[in-house]
Amino acid sequence: MDRLNAMDLFVTVMECGSFSAAARKLGKPQTTVSRQVKELEDYLGVQLVRRSTRNLVLTDAGRTYLQSCRDVLSMVSDIERDAKGEYQDPKGCLTVTAPNILGRMHIFPLITEYLKLYADVSVKLILTDQNLHMYEDVVDIAFRVGELPDSELVARSLGSVQKILCASPEYLAAHGTPASPEALSSHQCISFEGLDLANQWRFNVGAKEVLVPVSSRVRANSIDVSLQAAREGLGIARVLSYQALPWLLSGELKLVLQTYAPSVWPVSLLYIQQPVLPLKQRSFIDFITPRLQSRFQHLTQQWATVVQ
Repeated sequence: MDRLNAMDLFVTVMECGSFSAAARKLGKPQTTVSRQVKELEDYLGVQLVRRSTRNLVLTDAGRTYLQSCRDVLSMVSDIERDAKGEYQDPKGCLTVTAPNILGRMHIFPLITEYLKLYADVSVKLILTDQNLHMYEDVVDIAFRVGELPDSELVARSLGSVQKILCASPEYLAAHGTPASPEALSSHQCISFEGLDLANQWRFNVGAKEVLVPVSSRVRANSIDVSLQAAREGLGIARVLSYQALPWLLSGELKLVLQTYAPSVWPVSLLYIQQPVLPLKQRSFIDFITPRLQSRFQHLTQQWATVVQ
C-alpha cells in the first residue's frame, strides 16, 4: 500500500464529505474510493469512519488519524514547494473565484495590477454566482458575499453590501412606486436566483423579517440580465447595492422600498488555513486585501449619496 496516497485519499474523502464527492474530485469510481478507504482501515486495524446513507462520521481513531494525515501531507507539500522555490519567490498558478459583477468590476482590475508585479504567477479566474467548494474544486482564493458558515477557512473582511430593490424611472412613472413590501403584489418583479426565491422576497418590517409574495415576470440566473431588464423598464429588480450602483448614480435606476431593506451582508476573502502559505497566495492576499477594502470604502461613500 502506498501510505502517502492512502492518506491523501482519506483526507480528500473527509474534506469532500462523501465518497461520491471525493470520487468526482479524484476522477475515480465511487466503489474504488470506498474500497481504498476500507483497505486503509484493514491495514491499520481500526475503523476510521462510520458509514451511513446520508454522511460519513469519524470515529475517535479516525479523527486523530485525519489530523495526523493533514500534518504529514502539509509537511510533504512544504518540502515540495520549498524545492520548487515557492517559498522564495511568488510563482505558480492561483485559482481565484468571485461573483460575476464583483469579479469583473473590482477584482479583475486588481488582478491585472498584481500580475504586472509578479511575472512568475498566473491566475485562473472563475467568475460564478455559485459558491465553489474550496477543497473539491481546488480553489486557492474565494471572494464571497453574504454571511459565512462556520468552517476551517480563514476569512478577511473587505466591506459590506446590501440587498436592494430598484427600477427605471419610466417603469415607476407608468406603474407607480410601491409604498410597502405588500404592494409588490401588483407590480412586475425581476428575480435573480442567487438572492431570493422567484415567488418570495425577504424584508425587514419593524423588528421582524417577513416573506412577501411576489410575481416575477423575469427570472434569471445572471445578475447582468436582471439589471438590463430593470433598466429597460420590465419591472422592479432585487439585486445587491454595488451591482446597481453605476446606474443608480446615473439616474437610470431608482431605489425602491429602501426603508425595508434587509441587513447588510459582509464581503470576504477566503482561503484554506495552512501552517505556511505559499508566497503566491500570501503575496496576492497582501496585495489585494487593502486595495479592495479601499474600494469598498469608496463604494460606501458613493452609496451614501444615493440613499440621501
